[in-house]
This record gives sequence, C-alpha cells and structure tokens, in this order.
Amino acid sequence: MIRTLQKKFITTAMLAISILLLVLLGAINVGYYLVSGQQEKVLLDMLAKNEGMPPHDMGPQGKEKGTLFGPPMNEDTAMSARFFTVYMDSDGKIVRTDVSRISSVTEDEAREYAKDAASEKKDSGRMNGFRYRISQTRDGQGTVFLFLDTSIQRRNFLLVLALSIFIGIICWGLMLLLVILLSKKAILPIAANMEKQKQFVTNAGHEIKTPLAIIMANTDAMELHQGESKWSRNIRNQTIRLNGLMQNLLTLSRMDEEVLRLHASEFSMSQLTEEMLHPFYESAALKQIEIRKEIQQDVMIRANKEHFTQLVSVLLDNAVKYTNEGGEIDVCLEKAEKRVVLRVKNTCEKLPEGEPEKLFDRFYRGDSARTQKSGGYGIGLSVAQAIVEAHKGTITAEYEDGNRIAFTVRI
Repeated sequence: MIRTLQKKFITTAMLAISILLLVLLGAINVGYYLVSGQQEKVLLDMLAKNEGMPPHDMGPQGKEKGTLFGPPMNEDTAMSARFFTVYMDSDGKIVRTDVSRISSVTEDEAREYAKDAASEKKDSGRMNGFRYRISQTRDGQGTVFLFLDTSIQRRNFLLVLALSIFIGIICWGLMLLLVILLSKKAILPIAANMEKQKQFVTNAGHEIKTPLAIIMANTDAMELHQGESKWSRNIRNQTIRLNGLMQNLLTLSRMDEEVLRLHASEFSMSQLTEEMLHPFYESAALKQIEIRKEIQQDVMIRANKEHFTQLVSVLLDNAVKYTNEGGEIDVCLEKAEKRVVLRVKNTCEKLPEGEPEKLFDRFYRGDSARTQKSGGYGIGLSVAQAIVEAHKGTITAEYEDGNRIAFTVRI
C-alpha cells in the first residue's frame, strides 16, 4: 500500500511540475520570440523610412526611441544590420540596387527578391530568411524594397529554445529525484493511518469469528431442545449474513495489505464457469429467471482458481439477487485478442441511480431494491473488483437497453 501511494504521489507531483515547467519555458520562448520580432519590426521601419541610410543622414527624425525590451534604434544599430535595397521607378522597372550592407546576396539575386516581393502585392512580409518592407521613395517617384536579414535572430531563437529544453529536462530529472527521495516521508502519516485501519479490520474480523461460531452453535442447541422458531431462524440467518460479510471484509483487507499470494495455476475457465452455474439454477427458477449461457469451450487461464471461483460466484449471485421476476441472465465466456472475457448481464426492474462504476464502491446502494432484503452485503462487487485487479485485469459495468446491467471481466 505504501508503494502504491508513493507511486501516486510521485505521478501527481511530477505532473504538476511538468505543467509548471512547460508553462514557464513556453512563456520565456514565446516572450523572446515576440520581443525579437518587435525589434526586427522597429529596425525594419526605421531603415525603410530612411531608405537604408544611417539615421544621422536623415537628421533627428531618423532616430527611434528604445522600448522596454529593446535598445534605441540609432546609427550603431543600423550600421550593424545586414540588409539590401532595390529601387523601382513608377513603371515597375528596377533602376538601382544596393547590396553594400550584405555579402551573401548578389545584385541579380536582389532583383529576383524584389520581383518576387512585388508579385505578392503586399507592403511587408517574409521571404527566405529576410523580412521586407515596401515604401515610397522620398521624392514620390518610385518604390524602394528593403530586405532585412533575420537569420541571426532566427538562430538565436532556436538556440534559446534548445537551451531551455535542455535546462528543462535537467530540472525535471532533478525534481524527479528530489520527489522520489521525499515521497515516502511525505505519505508516511497517511500510509500509517490506512495501515492501522486495515489492521483493525483484519483483527476485528478474526475476533468476531469466535462469537459468531458460538452464536451459531447455541442456536443449533436451542433448536435441538426447543425446536425451530421464527426467532431462531432470524438468529441463524443474521449470523450467516454477518459471517459472510466478515469473510468479504477480510478478503478486501488482505488484498489491500498486499499480503495475499495469488498462487496462480492453469485451469479451464470454461469448466469452472459451467460448474459455478449449477448451484444458481434452482434459486433462479424460484424467481422464474431464465439463465442463458454462451460458454466457449477449452478457454484456459492462469490465475488463482480459488479467487476466480469466488469471482464467478459473486457475479452470478449478484445477477440472481437483483434480476426481476421472470427476467433473464446472460452468461458469456470467450477468448478474444489473447484475453479471457467473462460477461454477466441481467435484467432488472429499475436501473440503479448514478454511474455504473459506482456499483463497485463498498456498501453502495444504487436504489431501494439493493437492500438487506435481497441478502446482499454491499461489498460483493468490491471483492470482485479487487480479485480482478489483483490479476492485472479490468472489470466494468454498463447499462444496456434501458433495463439491463452488464458486468464484463477482461483478464
């Protein structure tokens, strides 16, 4: 139990830490991308307004003020930028190119870039690692295309992204180690309290066995001397009921404490199901219930036979108890996709309230029909679920056709 709680604690803590790291590193990278893009835009606007000339050539109006996340765009910034310009006249003919501020682009390539940008019919955009802006010349007689190289900014962004991912992985690993080291200590009070509760159930169950045996023996002796009466029958029935309840509680307690050994062996699930059906035919006939079976032959399984006998008994007993008079019970066993599938479906007068999975809760009463009058303890399905989970399987409940409950076991 401590190991299970520890795993859940580690999983929950690491999920929270993972979300926090993703949000934090994501915010850093998105922020850097937006700031970098804003700086590119400001620099591009300034160069386009000055037609690619340094700010001092245009006077004070050419300088741009700095922002909270970037330095002022001045002559030094402009001189460090890598860009080229292409001039077109009013007829769309290229009249001049300037590639003096960049060495990786020739004049012919610059002209091709300008033609491609003109064909897109947009004032600005991106193209092959460049960010461009189209504006009118100062004399208004032509158009200037300014292409700013943003490859360095893009490499810087990828570098920041790679570093943040690397640092995030390192931090995640360190946090995992720290959580593992502290998890046992963190859950120790909860685990100790749960262990005390389970130990109490186990000890109480064993202590109650003796009084129950004495009550039953005294009832037998009383009936032997005085004859059977309604009071003796009530004592016997309630004693049997209490004894069955304690057996189920002890089974659940042993499974929760993880002291139960499966002692698995290979046996025929088909034969076991057939054998377990026979005792229920008589009780089903008293309520005029029809039991229909569809059991595939030679279905073998490796599990604890005693536990699976109890599992099938619980499902069949539950079906007979809560099936309406004149109703139907369908029992199906088959081998599907390398798994053994057992399905028990029964009709009922009224479906229980709430979600089907609630039926596996201990002492859950879905409706007024699921009372002591039916002879149920309220934990039979909990025992079935514990047995299935102990064998690494699944058990589910479903409502079908308006008045049917189906329990499906997959092992």
